[in-house]
Amino acid sequence: MLNLYYSETCPYCHKVMDYFNEHGIAYNPKEVLDRKNYNELMELGKIAQVPFLVDTDNGKYMYESDAIIDYVKDLKK
Repeated sequence: MLNLYYSETCPYCHKVMDYFNEHGIAYNPKEVLDRKNYNELMELGKIAQVPFLVDTDNGKYMYESDAIIDYVKDLKK
């Protein structure tokens, strides 16, 4: 499962979500304004930065919109 921590006001988050939506990639969006999601982000990533992707199937954690998109492209190969 792909969990994407995001902020509604973050253009880089929208870049990733737009890519996911355009390519039919299933993901679980987690808005960090929700305190529970923010606490998860800080526990997993240690940095208050979004977008933050957690691939629970592969144990992968990553920041940076371009890196996230490239990672997901490679998953589809």
